[in-house]
Amino acid sequence: MYKLYGSVKSRAFRVLWMLEELGEPYEFFNYTPHHPEILALNTSGKVPVLVDGDDVITDSMAILSYLADKHSKMTATSGTVDRAKQDAMTNLWLDEFDAVLWTAARHSFILPEEKRVPEVKDSLKWEFTRNLARQGAQFTGPFLMGDSFGIADIVATQCLNWALVAGFPVEDQTMRAYAREMRERPAFKQAMSYLDS
Repeated sequence: MYKLYGSVKSRAFRVLWMLEELGEPYEFFNYTPHHPEILALNTSGKVPVLVDGDDVITDSMAILSYLADKHSKMTATSGTVDRAKQDAMTNLWLDEFDAVLWTAARHSFILPEEKRVPEVKDSLKWEFTRNLARQGAQFTGPFLMGDSFGIADIVATQCLNWALVAGFPVEDQTMRAYAREMRERPAFKQAMSYLDS
């Protein structure tokens, strides 16, 4: 049985959702970053952390890729053009959305107060809006990679939800509708239920 450590309000949610989609048994430890149990597994204190037997895996993308490859689900086959396209889409969301949101978070409450530059958030919101409009114009659906739900959809939906919570403008109607559809997936709802625990 997998053991997943991390807060629902962090990138650990990506892994939690994926485990629900896979239908694999797991235990979830809803711990915030730098919790003693997290530090015992990952000296950086960052989440998520996945324990599989004696192996400890960190970083949400590394964990998603590991699980998808191990169970041959929610991913294109390694070494194929489809896999390269999937990886390109996933990395696009990490670069153009996750990184923008993370920078805003760092300048809001993560960095020491004297190191924060709150003014940067306006340009980050502009960048996010521009990038999202570009994605909306290219989206053909129902999923980012066409007919198959996969890793890229988990990353994208988590970023879109993060943006809404952080007060970023999610204005593109195509991508708003896509995010609403993703949030209706039973596995998403089950993963979200941990917020109440």
